[in-house]
Amino acid sequence: MTDNSARLDHVVLWVRDPVASADFYEKSVGLEPVRVAEYAEGKAPFPSVRLNGETIFDLMALPMAAYMNMIPGAADSAGHPVNHVCLSLQEADFDALRTRLEERSVPLSGFSYDSFGARGMAKRSFYFQDPDGNVFEARHYD
Repeated sequence: MTDNSARLDHVVLWVRDPVASADFYEKSVGLEPVRVAEYAEGKAPFPSVRLNGETIFDLMALPMAAYMNMIPGAADSAGHPVNHVCLSLQEADFDALRTRLEERSVPLSGFSYDSFGARGMAKRSFYFQDPDGNVFEARHYD
């Protein structure tokens, strides 16, 4: 890739069981698993799931938080909670995601309409949690 403009590269999610989390993100959310076998074999420190060609979610085992103080002098910076991560999808993918989550009995919020985001006003959005309590918003603009 030669385009070096600013963009989101990855988000680290704290999870209890990285392999189980990768399974959830693959089967319920529809994301491609990355390095799961290598992680299970002890050859990678964590697995990931691919959101798109440029962005991944790293699935970091919660016990690693003790070693991840990224900001010197900032007590308890490791494992700091994030309110939610928003996934912007095309309308058909948005509907397919909601269907997969419903089929797997993942609790979902109702729809929100005309919510402001990075690309303006989104037509619809909803929220769900992964098995570790990380909150996601899914939305579509078209």
